[in-house]
Amino acid sequence: MTSATPAEPASDALQTLLAAMEREHATTVRVLRAFPADRLDLQPHPKSKTARDLAWLFVQEQGLVEKALTTGFDWSAPPSAPPPVPETLDEIVDAFEAAHGRVVGLVRGMSADDLRQTVQFFVAPKTMGDIPKIDFLWFLLHDQIHHRGQFSVYLRMADARVPSIYGPTADEPWF
Repeated sequence: MTSATPAEPASDALQTLLAAMEREHATTVRVLRAFPADRLDLQPHPKSKTARDLAWLFVQEQGLVEKALTTGFDWSAPPSAPPPVPETLDEIVDAFEAAHGRVVGLVRGMSADDLRQTVQFFVAPKTMGDIPKIDFLWFLLHDQIHHRGQFSVYLRMADARVPSIYGPTADEPWF
């Protein structure tokens, strides 16, 4: 995880984070939009999420970021039921776009002191810890990238075109 250090002013760390968030978001949207809307029930294995549920996870994670940056988490209260997963891919992508916009707006308004504040979240199985907010932001951005990789496998299984992510694919060669 990346955090601001004396050698890296908080404003530089924040700008680096925001640029990464915007770049990775655009790539994730491209991957989501490549999925065939009529295949959202694809489930590669009984232990795997459906494509619909995996796509919705991107929205849920933005909700975690929003909560971490605003109210924080109340781990003493029972978890509330998550909102229902939309039926269509367009609804999921629209919700992801809206949530990303809210998160970026919050991050743009953060100061160096805000970035150093901590949020309590899981640091290992059944283990809570205090995480600086900037580290939490990087953690969830990396988790988005991880799940996007999973989703790209779903694309191939659905016989869809896999867009370029960090380099060429069989469907989008660079030369």
